[in-house]
Amino acid sequence: MAACSAGDRFGAVADRTNLAGRAGRWSAAHWKTAAFGWLAIALVAVAAGSAVPIKQLTDADMASGEAARAEHMLAQAGFNIPATESVLVQSKTVTVDQQAFSATVASLVQTLSLQRNVTNIVSPIENPKAGLVSADRHSALVQFDIKGKAAKAKDKIVPIMKAVDATQAGNPSVLVQEFGYASATYELNKRFERDMARAEYTSFPLTILILLIAFGALVAAGLPVLLAMSAVLAATGLNSVVGHFVPTDKQTVSAIILMMGMAVGIDYSLFYLRREREERHRGSSPHEALLRTARTSGQAVLVSGVTVLIAMAGMLISGNAIFTTIGLGTMLVVFASMVGSLTVLPALLHRLGDKVDRGRIPLFRGEPRDDGPWGRLVARVLQRPVVATVTAGGLLAMLALPALSMHTKLPSLTDLPHDMQIVRTYERIQQAFPGSQTPAVLVVRAPNVTTPAFSRAYAQFRERALATGELYPPFHVTVNPAKTVARIDFAVAGNGDNTASIRALHTLRDTVVPPIASTLPNVETAVTGVTAGTYDFNKQMKSRLPFVFLFVLGLAFTLLLMTFRSLVIAATAVALNLLSVAAAYGILVAVFQWGWLHSLFGFQTNGAIVTWLPLFLFVILFGLSMDYHVFILSRVKELHDAGETTEDAIRLAITRTAGTVTSAAIIMVAVFGLFSTLALIQMQQMGFGLAIAVLIDATIVRGILVPAVMKLLGEANWYLPRGLGWLPSLSPESDARHRPGALVD
Repeated sequence: MAACSAGDRFGAVADRTNLAGRAGRWSAAHWKTAAFGWLAIALVAVAAGSAVPIKQLTDADMASGEAARAEHMLAQAGFNIPATESVLVQSKTVTVDQQAFSATVASLVQTLSLQRNVTNIVSPIENPKAGLVSADRHSALVQFDIKGKAAKAKDKIVPIMKAVDATQAGNPSVLVQEFGYASATYELNKRFERDMARAEYTSFPLTILILLIAFGALVAAGLPVLLAMSAVLAATGLNSVVGHFVPTDKQTVSAIILMMGMAVGIDYSLFYLRREREERHRGSSPHEALLRTARTSGQAVLVSGVTVLIAMAGMLISGNAIFTTIGLGTMLVVFASMVGSLTVLPALLHRLGDKVDRGRIPLFRGEPRDDGPWGRLVARVLQRPVVATVTAGGLLAMLALPALSMHTKLPSLTDLPHDMQIVRTYERIQQAFPGSQTPAVLVVRAPNVTTPAFSRAYAQFRERALATGELYPPFHVTVNPAKTVARIDFAVAGNGDNTASIRALHTLRDTVVPPIASTLPNVETAVTGVTAGTYDFNKQMKSRLPFVFLFVLGLAFTLLLMTFRSLVIAATAVALNLLSVAAAYGILVAVFQWGWLHSLFGFQTNGAIVTWLPLFLFVILFGLSMDYHVFILSRVKELHDAGETTEDAIRLAITRTAGTVTSAAIIMVAVFGLFSTLALIQMQQMGFGLAIAVLIDATIVRGILVPAVMKLLGEANWYLPRGLGWLPSLSPESDARHRPGALVD
């Protein structure tokens, strides 16, 4: 054997093997091509991604329903509306009519006028009818525009913010604070980048530590991290290339790619590497261990990855651009992680051989034993499967109950940490000028929106709106240069997303606008804004969710059916995954919507779940839950095909995979948990939801429900109707040992 070439040795194995087995065999025989080729692909992807400009998602891309129609009309109208900033001047003791207050306003106006990027300053003193003084006259707003395009305003805001701070320092008795699109965007980006850097710096050493404990060797611990990082880099570059053609939210998607890439990439490598080491410890030669790993655990990784990709593809049929960009980004990083695990990892393992165990440390725990903690737990579950099923299933059902009252909404500035001054300023402005910072927008499009008829309609609209008691001034009418589109900005009742705001939206759309629009020729109207955006988004998601569910569940069921050649296993796997996802939903609602234990975790609550999160979590969690099921059930089927009884196959499979799955779960929980510490509430909810779901799946579902349900079903687990015998097989070929020339244990 030693005298044979690599190609001869690996070609000696029976040709009849699965795709993952063939990939592993080729990679081992051509390890330089596989390893350096992968590195070249990653570097080219990064270079290409850095070289091309990307299309950033716009409000029109992310909106739904009537709000999307309004945003598209605004986007096509060519409005030259600059970014507007407001500076709050406020005092508890003096009013705008007194010297101390008016002197501060005058000083602020003078300071702003010296800034080269400031224009159109509106003083509440000089413009008493502009609506810039609060009802109690203890608060006033100084408004101004930033020169140039609104999208570039955040790059010009820092000197202006410093000038406002200087005015505050010179007038300590009166509060002077700035808020606006540019200042808020600048502060949020700075906070997000700082939080992301902390998450990145923390995730790497934490992951290495967990892998060191799992493998007990530096080389073995480093391989999964290197592969995961290469997958993240490749996916980030490819996502930028895709973003040149498809609008993307680079900030959000980059965070998700990093999170998913570290979690999934390390998991896949971990599954592969642990099985290869297990085969070596059982006496197989290096190349025999590698090839058996490729066609068993490698095939499980392939099936798991394809299942995750199918789940991610569900986001593409949601009908919303934000899901499309997130779906594409996650699919790219999952695909890169899967390909790297099936090609680069076997190539490196072939090259390293037993050197993969170098750098041993005393923390190594050894392989799990049949009489270890997991072995004892599974043994008890198998003794009383009915009790275990009812107890664990009942617990998850109870945890899922809060999900029935789930309320969703778009996040706003009030959902950000209150240690940010920009958030506190926003809340003070909202309190003094209700609704002023989250207005509704009525968009009117016609051949000419400046005719006398339209002017009368605007006045009539203002009169009817005020009469409702739910729509408030100031009413600002702005017309585009072509005079084909007008936008009317005004305030709505409530805080923008509560019952009062939704009721005001219905009043606006159903009662105020239609009678006026019907009197105008060739007119098109639509309403947008925070309230309309949230309402229309939720409405669209409710209508699309059934299609997403059917798509994901149907394709995942079919894939599992072909993998395990069992109708029962496919059905129970889908059902158990749905139960774990429902339980994660329920816990998420209890913590973030009901506020249970939120202070214990340091989370901020807003009485709702972020609008895009339920669908996102469903596809992500369903895909990730399948990872453990496919990995464990592949071992169960492998052992059962080798002659073990169903009960023994269950016990041995779960026990032997306990260390791998536990380590993988700990890494996922740790990585996702780090993202739950970010400032943005959507990141907190996403990280916590993913972490809690993985924890549930790796413990209650994997350790109790899977063995209990399979024990109750017995040999019925392997039921496949004769009429489905034609289905192609994706099963790991454990029966290869029974063929001439095949590898044996």
